[in-house]
Amino acid sequence: MKKLQHKSFALYFFSFTVLTSLLFYSGCGIAGTIGTPRSHEKKIPAEYNLAGHRDRKILVLVNQPAWLNANVNLRFYLTEAINNSLVRNVKIPPGNLVTYNELSKFRSNQPNFSLLPPTKVGAALNTNMVLLVMIEDYQLYEIAETGYYKGSLNVQSILLETATGKKLWPESAGSKSVRVGFEVENRGWEFAVKRLATACSYCIVRYLYNCPGDKFKIFDDKSDSSWESWKR
Repeated sequence: MKKLQHKSFALYFFSFTVLTSLLFYSGCGIAGTIGTPRSHEKKIPAEYNLAGHRDRKILVLVNQPAWLNANVNLRFYLTEAINNSLVRNVKIPPGNLVTYNELSKFRSNQPNFSLLPPTKVGAALNTNMVLLVMIEDYQLYEIAETGYYKGSLNVQSILLETATGKKLWPESAGSKSVRVGFEVENRGWEFAVKRLATACSYCIVRYLYNCPGDKFKIFDDKSDSSWESWKR
């Protein structure tokens, strides 16, 4: 009986020792994990830190060429979407952004508006920077009268200093190319347009602040891969 109790105690002591050791080393592993940035905490550094210039006034100027076959005012949707993204993600005060209505009013009073350099427009509206967005291509059509839409939007964007005309961003290229699109949208034509504008604005603004790594890529982003091979 005493031998049995002794063996049971020895087994219990051994098990306790092993369990304690496992907990200790697991604890070290947990501590190491806590000290390592999680995926949502990792930041992709801004190509231009616009967040450091929140006190400056910014004009978002969308150029929709006359030859573009678009039966929609993309200038409105893109301007609104980009302004909203700058407020939400870069924390630009709304008062430091030119509204679409302000820009539209100025445009209607300028017969030669299309000939004005972006910095001249920015200066007339008392801004410090101009985020120029040039629409290159826009496609949106209903798939065989099904109520489902397929769409794409390609733009080039540049950030300019109003006073000097100096290009602030991007640094390594003439302009930043952004391409967004989707194969199926079933919530109507207007929602499809807004979806393109929202995705495009996000893909532009993400370069202008330290964007969380797990939020940098979005579903509708087609900028760095071909339309056919891109997968979620």
